[in-house]
Amino acid sequence: MLTLPNDGPATGRPLDTALTGDGAAAIVLAIARATPALADRLAAGRLYGDPAAIVGTNESGDRQKALDQGAHDHMIAALTQAGVRQVLSEEETGVATLNPGGAFDVAIDPIDGSGSIGIGAPLGLLFSILPAAPEGFLRPGRAAVAAGYASFGHSTDFGWSLGDGVHIATFDRALGGFRIVHEQVRLPSAAKTIAYNASNERHWPEGLKRYALDLRAGKDGPRGRDFNMRWLAAAVGELHRILLLGGLFMYPADRRKGYEKGRLRLIYEAVPIAFLIEQAGGRATDGLVPILDQMPVELHGHTALVFGCAEEVGVVADYLGRA
Repeated sequence: MLTLPNDGPATGRPLDTALTGDGAAAIVLAIARATPALADRLAAGRLYGDPAAIVGTNESGDRQKALDQGAHDHMIAALTQAGVRQVLSEEETGVATLNPGGAFDVAIDPIDGSGSIGIGAPLGLLFSILPAAPEGFLRPGRAAVAAGYASFGHSTDFGWSLGDGVHIATFDRALGGFRIVHEQVRLPSAAKTIAYNASNERHWPEGLKRYALDLRAGKDGPRGRDFNMRWLAAAVGELHRILLLGGLFMYPADRRKGYEKGRLRLIYEAVPIAFLIEQAGGRATDGLVPILDQMPVELHGHTALVFGCAEEVGVVADYLGRA
């Protein structure tokens, strides 16, 4: 094993010691325990077949890759064992009923950023947990009692919140499980790093175009300070980076057909992110309205998404609100 000059004994208590008991905590732990197998398959790349092979099309019209479907099946098995009542997944048209008497429902994106499967780019998983209710998943994100994510990069990281702040663990192969490395994560109020797809800028509302222009002007423009720019093309990768370092991510609505309401899915992408970001002291909106206050009207509906440091999310809203 490669060692560094400052290497020492593993630190951080095992994740299992923090997620004890029944209910939502047990489901979070079940999801965490299922993620290393996904990380291992991603790391294997094309050694055992092509994880990026196209196997179908999902409800949003995106091409499904082999690992999309494989991750979905893997997580369905884990959630069934965890006693989950119903699951809404990006990779399935309708709601899957697993345990009719279960107390909780789970909304999940088994592989976020799957356009980058097979090239070694950061990918992840997103989920939220809701108490079982007759209305199912068509209720505001404020109904969620827990949310989390996995980040598959050079480390496998797992972040979660049960409404008591955000905590992050890293997979320790020597332990065969996760160790907690960050507790009660808090975002700074101001952002230094901004993430967006600049190729879409020409389609944006005028106020948002001015925002981007003023960002790039840096300390010589009206903002009076310089910003760094990042774009990982995977919302969960941006979420992980922003939780650790601060910043802002935005994927706004624009005038292109199919993008009028944004492109990220509200229930199983935007809501988990918003839950975690708010728990860390940040904000998450569609540009103006908090994500967790939105009422879904369809299972796979889209939304614009702006999240990160509270002050910068407010600046975006100011630019969008200008005539």
